[in-house]
Amino acid sequence: MNDQDVGWDPLMALPDGEPERSFGGRWEQRLWQNVPGPFYTGMSDNCWTGRLHAPRHVLYGGEYLGEYVYRQPTAPADVLALLTAAQEDPFAGYACDGDGWWTPGAVRGWWQERRRVTDYLATLLPAWSSSTRPEEQEAAEGLRDYAAYIAGELAGDLRRYLFRLEEGHYPGASARLPDI
Repeated sequence: MNDQDVGWDPLMALPDGEPERSFGGRWEQRLWQNVPGPFYTGMSDNCWTGRLHAPRHVLYGGEYLGEYVYRQPTAPADVLALLTAAQEDPFAGYACDGDGWWTPGAVRGWWQERRRVTDYLATLLPAWSSSTRPEEQEAAEGLRDYAAYIAGELAGDLRRYLFRLEEGHYPGASARLPDI
């Protein structure tokens, strides 16, 4: 069982003084590759550092090859990994105010348009998989992980996120989840 199953708040896992110090991203600049949730990126710098700190949450290849969040945190350690990735971004393009912007309709709309993301991942995968650069080969693993996540667990995670948006907290184990 992860922390989402017992009604946790991912923002409560941030240390005192955050998000003010490390999260300066703006919703208006949000990259469309970001998966719905409280964390996302806008204009960020791809110094190939995000995956060093949060390999199960961050990918590269957004606008200007920026970083984006492809998996929302499900435990405090995940939040701290994203925080470290945010602290390494010289443009302060990470944000954690997605709950104030995402609506149930917008989440469902993103899900309906997920093919745009999977097509995008498929265009990057051949070049990164065959690259001689180790960082691109490693990032190709992230592309495969994101594609598998979309095909598998993401629907359930988004249903739990819809519950959070509608009820103000993540669901307990026996909660009835909304349709996506």
